[in-house]
Amino acid sequence: MITIKEKQFKLFLNEAQIQKAIAGIASQINQDYREKRPYLVCVLNGAFMFAADLVKKLTIETEIDFVKYTSYQGMNTTGNVSQSLGFSSTIRGKEVILLEDIVDTGLTAKAILQEITQFSPASVKLATLLFKPEALQTSIPIDYVGLEIENKFIVGYGMDYDGLARNLKDIYVLQE
Repeated sequence: MITIKEKQFKLFLNEAQIQKAIAGIASQINQDYREKRPYLVCVLNGAFMFAADLVKKLTIETEIDFVKYTSYQGMNTTGNVSQSLGFSSTIRGKEVILLEDIVDTGLTAKAILQEITQFSPASVKLATLLFKPEALQTSIPIDYVGLEIENKFIVGYGMDYDGLARNLKDIYVLQE
């Protein structure tokens, strides 16, 4: 049990479970892109740990870039997606894989995927460490999923509560 801003969180996924899920995604990407060089796009801030561990498990050549979008305030999604670090035209003609820490409503991923298409990539796929199917509000293709989870608020391993807990190696769920 940990406390963050007077809220109690209990262990949800340990480091070994997280790494096993990432290894599964890496294996799929290694197979799907064995003849190609994917251009990975990490969505900051949340996906930075997932992206770092994923690229270490890839055996194929890759490039990586970063974008920053937000849709959360505190423990709730605002429904509004804002961008503070965007794409460059370097993705034109490339095999893009968007890396997300978590897909819940799908609104952030959908907005980013729509923006990516403006730069004419050869293809676009979405990889997420965690997916909350119960929370999904829009239809988006998710090509690589580490784990499906319930619609509960989680922190750790890059995911935060008001900027805190991103550094945790495990993932914790809000104690109800």
